[in-house]
Amino acid sequence: MTQYLIYGDIGGTKTLLHAARLQGQHLEPVCEYRYDSRAHQHFEDIFSDFLQRAKCQPAALCLAVAGPIVAQRVELTNLSWVMDAAQLARQFSIPAVQILNDFEAAALSIEILTTDDLVTLQAGKPFPDAMRVILGAGTGMGVAWLLRQDQHFQPLATEAGHIDFAPLNPLQIEFLQYLLTKHTHVSVERILSGQGLTHIFNFLQTRVTEDLQLKSIALDTDDGATVTHLAFEHQHPTALQALQLFSEIYGAYAGNLALAGLCRGGVYIGGGIAPYIIDILKQPGFIEAFRNKGRFRSLLEEIPVHVIMNRKAGLLGAGLQARRLLK
Repeated sequence: MTQYLIYGDIGGTKTLLHAARLQGQHLEPVCEYRYDSRAHQHFEDIFSDFLQRAKCQPAALCLAVAGPIVAQRVELTNLSWVMDAAQLARQFSIPAVQILNDFEAAALSIEILTTDDLVTLQAGKPFPDAMRVILGAGTGMGVAWLLRQDQHFQPLATEAGHIDFAPLNPLQIEFLQYLLTKHTHVSVERILSGQGLTHIFNFLQTRVTEDLQLKSIALDTDDGATVTHLAFEHQHPTALQALQLFSEIYGAYAGNLALAGLCRGGVYIGGGIAPYIIDILKQPGFIEAFRNKGRFRSLLEEIPVHVIMNRKAGLLGAGLQARRLLK
């Protein structure tokens, strides 16, 4: 009997679903489709449409979702959806359904990613069985730990993207003060995300002196793509400075997580933004901020740091877990 499975990566911006047929020990793709998450009121509407496209009845469903999961139920952080695994199983008659945090799924993918999927910022001296951490800026900031258990690494979901932003120099302190005029709490996600890159750009525009003769550009609250376009396509000085500041804050935060988990197994930078700004992340600012931990600098220099370039890492991890559900 042919078995089918469906897995997906669901965020505030996009929903990517994939159906596959299990053929022996291999998965054969059946259908893949991308949806605009914000264009739909409920996930169930998207899933009904996808089932019609895939023309199959899955034996297992695994969904990587951007939000905190409690008892297999999740309210998405950046979208007004509520998803419940038991309800999905009943509504669509699927025997096995599991919801993962999106960064749990991305963390799972690390086991099956190849060297071609990664860009190494620091080779370090890895301990293969030691703790790992994956973090990534996109619509928000996701973080998951990876703990070795038997033959595999077990992902542990977190909401570490919502911890307080810790400025490290006068410019960053000034930036924090700027954000406090707009928000009562400034989390890391307020900065290391698409909206965060917009905040940085708008802040730096307030500091531009008249002699630079730069016309102010009004950006929406979440317009990080415009900032990267201005930087890379037009060499806009404020946009370039915004990316540098973003990279330095990113590196410092990654270093904090590496220390918190003693992640000698490696730090993996995921999320949607990193591949677009890889040339900025390769510059000294990111790694210098990562290492700059006082007496623990030598320890940070030994921790490997990789950027995940495969944009479907979360989907791959969900697929791996869906296959395990069949067992």
